[in-house]
Amino acid sequence: MDEAKKSTNNASSKSSRATTQKSPGEKLKNEQTAREAVRKKLRYGKKDNSLTLEQQKKLKAKQKTSQKLAMRETAVKRQAHEKIDEANEDENVAVEAVSRGMEATGYVGQKIKTDMYNQKLHKKAAKESEKVEATKKQTSSEASKQIQKARTKREMVDAYQKKKAKEAVGGAGKKFVDKAGDMVGRIGEFISEHILQNPKVLIIAGIIGLVIILISCMFTSCSMMAGSVGTSTIYTSYTADDEDILEVDAAYSALEAELQEEVNSIETDYSGYDEYRYTLAEINHNPYQLSAVLTVLHEDYTLREVEDTLQNIFDIQYELTTEEIVEIRTRTETRTRWEERTRTEERTGTRLVWDPASRSYVTETYTYEVEVSYWVEVEYEVEVEYEYYILQITLTNATMDTAVRSYGLSADDMERYELLLATYGNKAYLFGDDIYSTVDPGEYQDYEVPAEYLTNVEFGNMLHEAEKYLGYPYVWGGSSPSTSFDCSGFVSYVINNCGNGWYVGRKTANGLLGCCTTVSAAEAKPGDLIFFEGTYETSGASHVGIYVGDGMMLHCGNPIQYTSVNSSYWQEHFYTYGRIND
Repeated sequence: MDEAKKSTNNASSKSSRATTQKSPGEKLKNEQTAREAVRKKLRYGKKDNSLTLEQQKKLKAKQKTSQKLAMRETAVKRQAHEKIDEANEDENVAVEAVSRGMEATGYVGQKIKTDMYNQKLHKKAAKESEKVEATKKQTSSEASKQIQKARTKREMVDAYQKKKAKEAVGGAGKKFVDKAGDMVGRIGEFISEHILQNPKVLIIAGIIGLVIILISCMFTSCSMMAGSVGTSTIYTSYTADDEDILEVDAAYSALEAELQEEVNSIETDYSGYDEYRYTLAEINHNPYQLSAVLTVLHEDYTLREVEDTLQNIFDIQYELTTEEIVEIRTRTETRTRWEERTRTEERTGTRLVWDPASRSYVTETYTYEVEVSYWVEVEYEVEVEYEYYILQITLTNATMDTAVRSYGLSADDMERYELLLATYGNKAYLFGDDIYSTVDPGEYQDYEVPAEYLTNVEFGNMLHEAEKYLGYPYVWGGSSPSTSFDCSGFVSYVINNCGNGWYVGRKTANGLLGCCTTVSAAEAKPGDLIFFEGTYETSGASHVGIYVGDGMMLHCGNPIQYTSVNSSYWQEHFYTYGRIND
């Protein structure tokens, strides 16, 4: 029975393979025909939803186009995120995560994550904007606080002094009242015990009362005076710390040193000129003057707080300018040329002559002269025009007083400024070694030059002009009676205006030395200039005066005065004598 089943199964499988086996024609059918053949063999037919070959091609093309658009959009967004990364480095990690999320989740995911990230960036930008505004407000608030601090400090100083004066007066009054009360009580007891019984004592009591009233008035006046002195001391004092005052003054001196270096390097920086003409003012300042104006403007100050003010004052005080001048000049030049000349030369020749003696011709030698031309090189002079290039260098020092007044200070502030100058801010020890800053009344305001020296007309003219300005204060950069003078400005002005026909312009002390011929101390005579070095930090001559003989000079100290050149200070700094070139 089993064998019968096996044979039946084998037969059915063979029959099945026979029915599914394709004919040679069927094997060559294309894909579309084959599908139709298969559908025909199915027991239950279905709706034909298959795409034609043309539709499939269009679908594939559309898919490719969509992929390209998606890839392009992704690339554009990736570039946008890269730019955002560059501007926001701290967000790079988040950007990369978003980019990876876009690639992983497709277009919809990209859109969602991009929107989320943009929201985050907007929030961050808003926070940054808030921070900037907060910083501006804080900076403005700090500036306002600094201004308010200065005002408050000044108001506190004034209030403190008024309070101290009031306390002093009140304390003195209270003490007086207490003492007066005790005294009145004692006087009352005394009167009840003695005066009523003795009329003479009543007169004595009246005198004592009068004395008490006088003492009370004196005590009150002294207390008020003490308060007033305290207030005036603060009002006439520099309120910055000594270290800050010295540091600020050193910073201003550094600006002046840079300016001096710029002047010194002019001929290197502007090379190639035929001539350099200098009209230079002295470079320096009165440190007490600088400290006074800074105290008025800033009260208690440090270098960091006044750096801008220092630069502003410096720019007003000094101005360095250069100007190119071209002059047409003539000069004599020697040139050469060739000229034709003639000369007479003697020459010899021979000729045949008849000799009667020998009845034949003989040779005879004879001489003759001829004119000969020749060329020679000769020199000659000619006047030619040429361009002469001059660089005019001008340094003006408008004086610090000009800078101070340019600030438009109120009358009260100007009054305080001048009081600070007069008192040296009650810190004269700060720059005590500066001979140009502190006032030296001098011993020789009324010195008389010996009459025999005035027989020299040029010296007499100089002295007559110079003595007009005795007592004028020393002012750095000053060069005229309207601004007063510094040492070189004074001597330059006297030389130019004394009537001797001299003109040197505005020169520094070292510049005036260049207008002189140096002479020894033994050769020096009244009218010569006397030069000193190292009186302040500069190269060459730093101070100049007019020598008037007998070891005396007339110079712009502080103020303009006669001074002995034999003092230890001037001997230590002596440089040379110079005679003005005619």
